[in-house]
Amino acid sequence: MSPTAPAWPPCWAYVETPPGVEGRYRESAEAFQVEEVLDFTPEGEGEHLWVWIEKRGVTTPDAARSLARQAEVALRDVGFSGLKDRDAVTRQWLSLALPGRTLAAGWETPLAERGIRVLRAVRHPRKLKRGVHRANRFRLRLDGPAASSDAVHERWTRLLAQGVPNYFGPQRFGPEGRNLQRALALFARGWRKREDPQGLLLSTARSYLFNQVLAARVADGSWCRPLAGDVLNLEGTASRFLSETVDPALEARAAAGDLHPTGPLWGQGEPHSRGDVAVLEQREAAACAALRDGLIAAGARHERRALRVLPGAARWCPAETESSAWLEFSLPRGAFATAVLRELMRHPTLV
Repeated sequence: MSPTAPAWPPCWAYVETPPGVEGRYRESAEAFQVEEVLDFTPEGEGEHLWVWIEKRGVTTPDAARSLARQAEVALRDVGFSGLKDRDAVTRQWLSLALPGRTLAAGWETPLAERGIRVLRAVRHPRKLKRGVHRANRFRLRLDGPAASSDAVHERWTRLLAQGVPNYFGPQRFGPEGRNLQRALALFARGWRKREDPQGLLLSTARSYLFNQVLAARVADGSWCRPLAGDVLNLEGTASRFLSETVDPALEARAAAGDLHPTGPLWGQGEPHSRGDVAVLEQREAAACAALRDGLIAAGARHERRALRVLPGAARWCPAETESSAWLEFSLPRGAFATAVLRELMRHPTLV
């Protein structure tokens, strides 16, 4: 018998008091727009055709399958960097391996009936690999009282200054958190890749344990300031280092957004944190021992993730009506726009 999943919804801490103003988001696909941002552009020649697509009502894997069928290539020859929301208007690159082949004019036209538009096609020497995009650019419409609330706008201004807790969003856990129960059931049987081919349930378990640690750090106010024993992440990079002690210079760099404490993505290997930080992380993992032990048994590798994320190029813009507003901001790869929204307004899905 598999262990009982943690209670849902969870009580993850907020930077300030829980938002009191209700709001709505994702009222339509057009109200939730995401654009992938790469650090480079295709070179214009090579064996792979990179296509810049816009999709609606389609997952990224489904878009990859549609492109593979339309271009008559194997699915393994289609590449993409990140998974984008289904219920949204999203733009991203995918690549097709086409050595020595040219697709006929209008090859992409039938894709429009499946919610996929090819906006641009450029050759490149290499396949697009997972996780190479730098950021995602969001344009979200808020509706309801939150859109015209001075209190919400003031929260927004403060969040931009201090950053946002880098929680994994509710979509990672499925409706009513049911992916957690699925993960526990699979761990009880022994994780097998054939039962979790994309690693979704491993990601669910790691995300929950990370959020538990982050919530504890938000609750005690240390989520954005370094503690002795923290593994710190330099802003905008993958560089990390252990902070055995904390001095005023390190605190000043954290206050300026130059570095962030990190939390564990649980698995096999050395967590690297020390002292009271390691004690806190071990305590939170022990409270969900079935998830922790299942991840280790499955062979997931221990990693770290920043506890804080800084929204970039952010704007609050008027919308068509007084009861709506547009939020625009960029987040680094892997960060969730819903982590920003949960700090601003009350909505049943923003746990």
